[in-house]
Amino acid sequence: MTKILIVEDDNNLGDTLFEYLEGFGHQCLLAKTAKEAKEHFAKLAPDIVLMDIGLPDGSGLDLARQFRDFRKDFALLFLSALNDPETKVEGLEIGAEDYITKPFALKELMFRLDRIRTFKEDVSKVEDELIFGQLKVWFKRFEVQDGSGVVISLSQKECAILKYMWMNKNEALTRDQIIDKVWGEDKFPSHRTVDNYIVKLRKWAETDIDGPLQIQSIRGIGYKLTIK
Repeated sequence: MTKILIVEDDNNLGDTLFEYLEGFGHQCLLAKTAKEAKEHFAKLAPDIVLMDIGLPDGSGLDLARQFRDFRKDFALLFLSALNDPETKVEGLEIGAEDYITKPFALKELMFRLDRIRTFKEDVSKVEDELIFGQLKVWFKRFEVQDGSGVVISLSQKECAILKYMWMNKNEALTRDQIIDKVWGEDKFPSHRTVDNYIVKLRKWAETDIDGPLQIQSIRGIGYKLTIK
């Protein structure tokens, strides 16, 4: 059973999501304001938060940042009618695993939730801590430590890409391979999307430039994680 907090001020959509997800056996709470969402977040300790951006008493983006300050280990999905690239990027920078534009099919939402649960199950099987020189990785916590000892939060997608590259270390991976593994049948990602995620992971790896872990660009192919 997955604990899901639904933050949605549209009565019809909020009630529909609550009934639909509860029907699959999930434990859900529905909040229609930011104030109510904060109370439910503390009470439920959710595994997943479905977050609307336009709330009557605040911004879902700001609320998501507050939630991330409290906890790093929940999955965050934005549900919004806003389809502009800047808002999507801002949501992903907060650490969102996904950004679903309204209107959307309930089956699409379930597909994305299933991928998140599958990833969490896979992560539970890996080592608690990986160390590469000054760099450290905690897949279960969705965190890494850079070469200066600073701990950085990763989104589910960033963590999934890093895990996939680690499992296929020293092997060149195409962008299409990464999309197929991390996003599956979702048609939203482009090669540019993969590049944007790799940028953050590479910046982290380069904080220990003389360390054993490197993320390399392979011209005409994609990327390779190498361990010296």
